[in-house]
Amino acid sequence: MADINVARQETLLRLAQSRTEIREIFEPPAPEPGSAEAVAEAAGGGHRFFPRSRTMKLLMSGRGMGTMGAMVGGLLMARPALAFRLMRLLPVEAVARVLLVKAVTAMRSKR
Repeated sequence: MADINVARQETLLRLAQSRTEIREIFEPPAPEPGSAEAVAEAAGGGHRFFPRSRTMKLLMSGRGMGTMGAMVGGLLMARPALAFRLMRLLPVEAVARVLLVKAVTAMRSKR
């Protein structure tokens, strides 16, 4: 019985450590006061950076959007029925609006 409790405690400890590691990966720490990030946050009206996680920052960057576009294009070519079923689940109008705004701002910045 004591062995089970010891094993359970070890498992819970490892689980807590892995949760902490995952939290550190997906939720970066707040910027240090006086750093460039803190100054940018203050200039932005005091709002936290959006998106905060590194994964979302990657996906929202130019490289991430290219990667997502390639994945969607590959899905459309390989499995069009699945792609169209997935599009029914997404708010297509909102996604199209975001893509249109990104395209227009990209064209403006080139001029």
